Amino acid sequence: MALRVTALTPCFAAQVDGVDIARAVDDATWAEIRAAFEAQSVLVFRGARLDDDTQVVFSRRFGALEVTKSINPAAGTPFARQSNLDIKTGAVIPPDDRRMVYQLANMLWHSDSSFKPVPSLCSLLSARIVPPEGGATEFASARAAYPSLPDALKRRVEGAVAVHDFAWSRDQVRPGFFTAEERAVYPPVRHPLVRTNPVNGRRSLFLGAHASYVEGLPVEEGRALLRELLEHVTQPQFRYRHEWMEGDLVIWDNRCVLHRATPYDSARHQRLLQRTTISGDPAEPAATR
Repeated sequence: MALRVTALTPCFAAQVDGVDIARAVDDATWAEIRAAFEAQSVLVFRGARLDDDTQVVFSRRFGALEVTKSINPAAGTPFARQSNLDIKTGAVIPPDDRRMVYQLANMLWHSDSSFKPVPSLCSLLSARIVPPEGGATEFASARAAYPSLPDALKRRVEGAVAVHDFAWSRDQVRPGFFTAEERAVYPPVRHPLVRTNPVNGRRSLFLGAHASYVEGLPVEEGRALLRELLEHVTQPQFRYRHEWMEGDLVIWDNRCVLHRATPYDSARHQRLLQRTTISGDPAEPAATR
């Protein structure tokens, strides 16, 4: 069966059919998938039904796997667990447990690993256990939104640098969430507010919940600018909402796509999604203003 790429919105995101990515993908098919990724930014594979091994194999086609130290880790594996299930016992984690509070920040618009010196290329998230309702993931294209940015805002962001801080995203959920030792693991990093795709030359904003402030501006003024940009990017016309079914795999481009989790009843329903994250290339040098 030939590979089919079907658009899910007018400006980004597509469903890919006609390929079994749980098996070895030949080079010609892989080239089509990679081209669709660069063009669409979000790819949906319904019913892919990957296990840990096949997810790792397919993920490595995109590049090197990265590891993030997490409060709710999948110990000894390259996976980040998006789950309310204890990794050792399988029991539901109480909502007030620190591991669940940590995951509340996933409901803020963000780009995975933007708090690292080398930000991520993409994330691959596969659904293993899905609740009967709730728990969708929403995506917003900062690339699709960029051309309609008002000229005055384009001038403000051109050459601007944002400081990304993992602790800041958690502070928005619970101030002082990380200990001093945890904060030290990922110190703040600098990234340009505007990035250019090296394949197609399309520009996008690079921001989200990890972006703490803008260099050269008073902190509150910079945060107000980041909020204004985020409101523009997350308008309905630049969004795609994915309602999960067991077996789905969704891949998104962290260079130009923001995403967020949505609520579900974590006390009543089980949920397990496994994420692999691919390390990218250093962002364009962030000049000091």
